[in-house]
Amino acid sequence: MNYLWVTVAVLLGAASLLSLARLVIGPTILDRALSVDVLLASAIAGIGSFAAFNRDPTVLPTLLVLSLLGFVGSISISRFVAKRRPSTHGASGEKEDAS
Repeated sequence: MNYLWVTVAVLLGAASLLSLARLVIGPTILDRALSVDVLLASAIAGIGSFAAFNRDPTVLPTLLVLSLLGFVGSISISRFVAKRRPSTHGASGEKEDAS
């Protein structure tokens, strides 16, 4: 069981380090948002594996809050980026009627 815990910790640590590198290097806000999502997913997986190994159900509210935070954050960033980018409706740049 101890080898399994070490393996999980090493893999989640590697995922977190790669995600941190993407957070620093990422040229766009979408790259950074994706890396924050991966970091949050790694944290959720780490806390969930800790709870499973120790048979401790008291961290479930923490997992719920982290998952809701990740979902709301992803939706907020995607809506922010969608409003920020110029929309292209036609070849001439004019808006077309929906009718």
